[in-house]
Amino acid sequence: MSQGLILYGPPASGKDTITAALAELSGRYRQFARLKVGSGKSTGYRMGTAEQLLELESAGDVIYANRRYGNSYAIDRPGLDAAFAAGVPVVHLGQVDGVRALVDGYPADWALVLLWCSREVTARRSVGRGDNDTAARLVAWKATREDLEAHPEMVWDLTVDTSATSPEESARLIDELLVQRAEASTG
Repeated sequence: MSQGLILYGPPASGKDTITAALAELSGRYRQFARLKVGSGKSTGYRMGTAEQLLELESAGDVIYANRRYGNSYAIDRPGLDAAFAAGVPVVHLGQVDGVRALVDGYPADWALVLLWCSREVTARRSVGRGDNDTAARLVAWKATREDLEAHPEMVWDLTVDTSATSPEESARLIDELLVQRAEASTG
């Protein structure tokens, strides 16, 4: 079964940075570009229209969709098919419902990694990278913490405190996890 990786965490917890470190470690890792309908940051997304999202929904090809920062974001079956054809997709999520929808809705060996940092670290990183909406990101940080607290049954394959672990070390730990999972499934 194909391997996939879900990085779950609040804004500025290191999802983009660790994904870049994973790609440097091995070319098999590629960030999954979610479909985004709206404005703002476009890097790491496939920008689309409301009509495209509606077409995917009508075809039953939306595995998970959510709204945040005034935008719509979707994980779609055709996008995942293409991502798996290119290697190991790294999907960024900040909602447990999204993790569950993906694990239940798309067959793969999904490794679940919780990336965490404090609210203060999120604020500092958000300002440092030039976000214009740091206040909204702090609201999302709180929502992510509440989401975790509301789902204590959620089991993570690996938890990384990104304020104490470098992106390179985080990538190494994640890669090691996926290699062990692959060996266990073939052994």
